[in-house]
Amino acid sequence: MAREFRLPDIGEGLTEAEIVQWHVSVGDDVRLDQALVEIETDKSVVEVPSPFAGTVLHCGAATGDTLPVGAVLVVIGEAGESWPAEAGGHRAAPIVGSLAEEAQDLTPSARSATAAALRPRALPLVRKLAKELGVDIGTVTGSGPDGRVTREDVTAAARSQQPRAAQAGDERRPLSKLRRTIAANLTQAWAQVPLVTAFDEVDATRLLSARRALTSRYGVPVPIDALVLAAVVPALWAHPEFNSTLDGDTLVIHGRHDIGVAVDTPDGLMVAVIADAGSMSLLQLAGEVRRLGEGARARTLKPTELSGQTFTVSNIGAIGGGYGTPLVPMGTVGILSVGRVAQRPVVRAGSVEAAPVMPLSLSYDHRVIDGGLGRRFLAMVIEHLTEPVLLLASHRGRGG
Repeated sequence: MAREFRLPDIGEGLTEAEIVQWHVSVGDDVRLDQALVEIETDKSVVEVPSPFAGTVLHCGAATGDTLPVGAVLVVIGEAGESWPAEAGGHRAAPIVGSLAEEAQDLTPSARSATAAALRPRALPLVRKLAKELGVDIGTVTGSGPDGRVTREDVTAAARSQQPRAAQAGDERRPLSKLRRTIAANLTQAWAQVPLVTAFDEVDATRLLSARRALTSRYGVPVPIDALVLAAVVPALWAHPEFNSTLDGDTLVIHGRHDIGVAVDTPDGLMVAVIADAGSMSLLQLAGEVRRLGEGARARTLKPTELSGQTFTVSNIGAIGGGYGTPLVPMGTVGILSVGRVAQRPVVRAGSVEAAPVMPLSLSYDHRVIDGGLGRRFLAMVIEHLTEPVLLLASHRGRGG
């Protein structure tokens, strides 16, 4: 019996995925758990295994196409079986649920012709993008299946609202799925979060000395990010408002510190999440920073490792940056940006000396964090970075 395998929601809030590469073709025999296809979600590339053994009767999309969650990804049955079933035959049984209510708008049978005329077919994420870009989605002609309005249709409509004459030598490069996701997330953050950024700096003399001592003692590199994380965690304990989510008129204080670490990758900026960072030792944090950084650059991290942060640290110093105004990721209220350490003049005991100085930029949601609380949080982080031995007294993590 032919069985439909529909695209599952493999990540938080996933609405669609792009087909990167098929590992099977129609007519191929597949084993249980054999890799069928690689799909690209908003943040990662994932291999989808076969839920059962049999013969591939149908592939639901071609390489490069985008499928909504709940659409038929593949149909597997017995050798010689046809799909769709011929008249009088049986209908393929689905293995996962059907489309969500919004996604059902993509199916002509899901509504009447009158409703179709009133509401163009588009996924909720595309409708949201259209609203953010100021595009009337009702005026956009869809290029997707059954006239569905795609992201590309919306962005093209936005560009047409601000026409520019074509120039010789211009090149048009379609944005990757990851870059489109980054653009949509940052647009939303910029539009919805009233941002304040506080700037300061750290005399990193003792911090760098501690880093060298740890590397020498344990024989493994200790990223600056790990030391910053170790300094941030006590500040989050002391000022829990920074480890929260604003939900309407309610502030949700999170009991666990899931800290995102921004990673510069060839495909764009990604945020890998260290789950329960507050329970880890410094060496465990260092290991997670290295592992997640490598996984982000290779696009091998799981969707759960790329979402759900409660606070974020971004080391722009790794790419030569200094001060900045980082945008607060949606669902959080704060982000700390760390700049490149450089020799600068500092005053010690009344004398000016050259010392390694680290720039810090703390952005926060002003609806939740006032200036005074922002300065106290940043002052505590600076205190721990300036004198790393204080981390030993304030650390709550596991041994390691």
